[in-house]
Amino acid sequence: MRDLIGRLVPTQAGLGYIVLVATAAAYLIVYTSSLGRFPTSFDYLSILNTMLPLVFVAIGQSLVVLTGGIDLSVGGIVSLCVAVTATTVTGTGIAPFGWLIVVLVLGAACGAINGVIVAAGRIAPILATLATLSIFTGLALWVLPVPGGSIPSVVRNVLSNPNVPTGLIWLGVAIGGWLVLRRTRFGMRIYAVGSDETSARAVGVPAGRVKLGVYALSGLCGALASVFYVSTTTAGDANAGAPFILTSIASVVVGGVAFTGGRGSALGAVAGAVALTLVIDVLFFAGIDPLYQSLFQGLFLVVAVLLGTVATLVARRRRAAA
Repeated sequence: MRDLIGRLVPTQAGLGYIVLVATAAAYLIVYTSSLGRFPTSFDYLSILNTMLPLVFVAIGQSLVVLTGGIDLSVGGIVSLCVAVTATTVTGTGIAPFGWLIVVLVLGAACGAINGVIVAAGRIAPILATLATLSIFTGLALWVLPVPGGSIPSVVRNVLSNPNVPTGLIWLGVAIGGWLVLRRTRFGMRIYAVGSDETSARAVGVPAGRVKLGVYALSGLCGALASVFYVSTTTAGDANAGAPFILTSIASVVVGGVAFTGGRGSALGAVAGAVALTLVIDVLFFAGIDPLYQSLFQGLFLVVAVLLGTVATLVARRRRAAA
């Protein structure tokens, strides 16, 4: 098993795929044991629509982590964009989609602010994004003091149709977007900055602009997550983004993205996000008290991190032996 993990991890976030397969198998076993039948199309569609917000946030977080940074403000950005989406995206026809574009621009702008603070201000990412987290969360509460709002059915039908798996299209767009970005000059610069920023600067890589770009993309992903969140829940909550802070980081960790930067893949983070979504369902159908779900989620994350550490050590020994 160690040899298998050692071969997978150095490629494309093999750890995330292993955890995803194991979690999916656990879901099927627990579901069939609990209900005496296999999951229906409705169950799969529900999982798909539920996981999409975390998938988008995890992709944005992975981009930042690949440069050696971290974005704690994703929770605030999601909360702010959820509040704006629930209160402004109204009407019929194409009007709501125009407001959605405004929300996406708002998210990207919030992320760009983080990028400017980190790149130009040379402030540690964890401190900069912790500060902006409070600012964005405060703005979200100002926009939407109490849970409420709504979203037009025309938007729901396009983003998270409860009867048609439109979410598969958006999941494919997200994965395709990463595959394209990974092969662009900007994508290669992300890895260069994360691997060794000093050397990257020495060969002409504009590290500051790269960081600005990844934080803006992280904000854009947060805005996308908020749109899908409101589309799925049909209402807004100014505190909706809080859970995404830790779950996005957990998705990145489970997905095998190195926190030192320069190694990993957003695809691994996507696999980690799907696995974490399935863990919630596994705990539910296993009859675990909701009060203890956080405990088991934490244990799941610890096991995944330990597995990743073992896999990394095995990979290093294999390279050293070669």
